[in-house]
Amino acid sequence: MAQWVWGAAALAGLSTASITTLTKAQTTLQVVYPPDGYQTEAEQIFFIGTGAADQPVLLNGEPIEGRSASGHFAPSRPLSLGANTFTLIQGDQTLSITVTRVPAGPALPATLGFAEGSLVPAVDVARQPGDWVCLGAIAPTNATVTASLAGQTYTLLPQSDRADLPPNSAVLTDQAQPIAAAGPSRYESCFMAEAPGNLGQPTYSLTQGGSTVTTAAPGAISILNPSAIEVVEVTAAAGVARTGPSTDYSRLTPLPQGTRARVTAREGDWLRLDYGGWIRAAETQPVAGGAVVRSLIRGVTSRQVPGWTEIYFPLQVPVPVSVEQGTDTFTLTLHNTVPQTDTIYVTDDGLVERLDWNPILPDQVEYLIHFKTDQQWGYKLRYEGTTLVLSLKQPPSIQASRPLAGTTILVDPGHGGDEPGSRGPNGTPEKDVNLAVSLLLQAALEARGATVIMTRTADSTVAVNDRPAQIAQVEPTLALSIHYNALPDSGDAQNTAGIGAFWFHTQAHSLAQFLHDYLVTELDRPSYGVFWNNLALTRPHVAPSVLLELGFMINPNEFEWATDPQEQAKLAETLAEGVELWVQQTGAGE
Repeated sequence: MAQWVWGAAALAGLSTASITTLTKAQTTLQVVYPPDGYQTEAEQIFFIGTGAADQPVLLNGEPIEGRSASGHFAPSRPLSLGANTFTLIQGDQTLSITVTRVPAGPALPATLGFAEGSLVPAVDVARQPGDWVCLGAIAPTNATVTASLAGQTYTLLPQSDRADLPPNSAVLTDQAQPIAAAGPSRYESCFMAEAPGNLGQPTYSLTQGGSTVTTAAPGAISILNPSAIEVVEVTAAAGVARTGPSTDYSRLTPLPQGTRARVTAREGDWLRLDYGGWIRAAETQPVAGGAVVRSLIRGVTSRQVPGWTEIYFPLQVPVPVSVEQGTDTFTLTLHNTVPQTDTIYVTDDGLVERLDWNPILPDQVEYLIHFKTDQQWGYKLRYEGTTLVLSLKQPPSIQASRPLAGTTILVDPGHGGDEPGSRGPNGTPEKDVNLAVSLLLQAALEARGATVIMTRTADSTVAVNDRPAQIAQVEPTLALSIHYNALPDSGDAQNTAGIGAFWFHTQAHSLAQFLHDYLVTELDRPSYGVFWNNLALTRPHVAPSVLLELGFMINPNEFEWATDPQEQAKLAETLAEGVELWVQQTGAGE
């Protein structure tokens, strides 16, 4: 199950709503989602549950339509703001569930005041002279909002023409369109700071109906001295760089351990580095007496090591890097770097066709690697001293009669142990189905000659970060993470079904698309689609890594298909066939 779709209450177990049971011989009416007392911002909610197949189930007096042959159900119902009580009845059994719809976004207090947590900055921030500094608050519509800072008063204007965006998960239900802003208004004013210094905490005033309230922002604002150079070095094995100062922002190319950069801004425990990316301070350490991070680069060389081609970029200091993959190209950008390059040598290894370079003035250089085939098999980045080493994986050698012989495939049965994943209508946890299919897949792949590495072979807890770490350690030919799906609350659980595939790096797209198409065609299953997604099990770049959602646990009919042992065996065999065909088509023939 994708990470974002169900709340913690759903993952914890069955609904806590009260159930009146008949005799043990009869099927108990139950709802596994949502739990009683559940809260959501969605405009509707689905009910995942089951009851006796030969009797109707009433939901607030209306018969539930579309139940499966075994009596499972997944109807959706609209929600009004506030508490919504739903009563399910089957025979003498009654189940009552209350779902509360809360307003989206920050809520205003009962009395005149700002929305909790809306005053900017929420944490201490530091910016460079010439940066924009913005003040903001959420307050009632048609109010007067001002902010006092360092002896200046700023009038904040309502941003009434600014649309809201739904969460990323809205893509999964085709509801990603911008929406008109509703509820309290967002007020904002920005200025460009010039002189270094500590400006302190902004004090906000809100006036409406003759009353005024004043509140200080939690964070203080300071303007950095550009002459005081602060340099940090990445201490994490792969520093997580992002487009902004929180985990809400998109990931950039991880920064190899040893990378150095100048700090140009701070926001709480996040640092903005001079090339533009943000990183947590905890993943860095200060460099004493640091100077401006800037390097020349001259000659570029390469060599072959078992299974890999390594390209060496000698630098004066480890600089930030960015990577962009195309189908048959790989672009490496070195930041804070000025080229003096005249000579490049790349070994004729059957992998790289040509290496081009292009200066991006004033201080970047771009290296464009052209491959001889349109499938890449993985890469690694590391610093050896001040030399950047880019390792490119050689394609597997394929025997026409036995394509998987000599390959290593990592299979990850999703969830496990304390993490059940989504649940089917009768309470069956996703983790059990993931494991059953993965073990069958292991046997089918091994029968075709592959070496299979499993992240778990029993109902054990494997931390989500340990799984990609194992991929990095094993360096398999490819990696498959096996899951079954669910939906955000706004989805249509009863009518959404099908095979889905998720990829992140371009090198994994072909595998994701091929396996999705093969399963849909060969098994005559509906298609949910192929998605680019930044998931823990799609992020590994040492091998093509995909996450497969093989069906929907919450769909009453697809759940029965997913838990049928004969269908599981057929699914595993077909998936192994698909892997074999893809490797045969993309690998290097002997």
